[in-house]
Amino acid sequence: MYPNVPQNLYPFESHYLDRNGLKYHYLDEGSGDPVVMVHGNPSWSFLYRNVILALRGQYRTIAPDHIGCGFSDKPDDSRYAYRLERRIDDLEALLEHLGIVRDVTLVVHDWGGMIGLGWAARHPERLRRLVVLNTSGFPLPSTKPLPWTLWLCRNTPIGAFLVRGFNAFSFGATYMAVNRRPLSPEVSRAFRAPYNSWANRIATLRFVQDIPLKPGDPGYDIVSGVERSLENYRKIPVMICWGLRDFVFDHHFLEKWEQHLPEAEVHRYEDAGHYVLEDAGEEIIPLIQGFLSKHPLSPERTGNG
Repeated sequence: MYPNVPQNLYPFESHYLDRNGLKYHYLDEGSGDPVVMVHGNPSWSFLYRNVILALRGQYRTIAPDHIGCGFSDKPDDSRYAYRLERRIDDLEALLEHLGIVRDVTLVVHDWGGMIGLGWAARHPERLRRLVVLNTSGFPLPSTKPLPWTLWLCRNTPIGAFLVRGFNAFSFGATYMAVNRRPLSPEVSRAFRAPYNSWANRIATLRFVQDIPLKPGDPGYDIVSGVERSLENYRKIPVMICWGLRDFVFDHHFLEKWEQHLPEAEVHRYEDAGHYVLEDAGEEIIPLIQGFLSKHPLSPERTGNG
């Protein structure tokens, strides 16, 4: 669909679910226990390409593109409500469509944490393992101010114009979201490829505008409910892999995760940024493989219809 996404980097078959006339793109690779990978903003399922390649020989790997992202349709506001609740509805519909109704492992990053755990809050009995990558499952910590770049995009016309007119959010992320080494030109172009016009950048802006900061903001009640649900996951295996050079999801967020899930297995990467899978994927992907092997699902409960 996009010439800047070469097949050698993204060698997967595309699938689509119809969501009220909109095409909701997802990957469905391999077979076995389902591992559902939920991306954030301004990335897309491309973020998980190497995780999928590593796991699909043993697991069923599912990675959707949120509406407005990746290979999914990018409608205007008249056709789609770019809100957290709608994102969770979409993921729920996809997993129901695929018959994935139990024994789910979630891998979540950025907005994917709130979307994936929003789904899990509705179906806590379905989540069996959790991998957390620089994301949130709670409101902005009181110790963490909203970065000025997000404030600008969220609250001002000039920020909105920069995002829609100049692809500032997606383009900036390809530089600011990595720290160990720059993305290769090929990978950088692929991350930005779906956001190639004013119209196609709607989701990158709406995600930022939808950040709930205080009671009364759209989605704030959902975020608060997700935080309350985190205690459910003290009973299941959780692994956290964290890039500490993330300018948004920094040590303030990691400390909050550790408060909520004190038994979680935590791996810190002092020199990795927000796209922690790009900076430290060669270390994290084997850890994910080991984590899944170390915590197998009980035979009587494995498999999905």
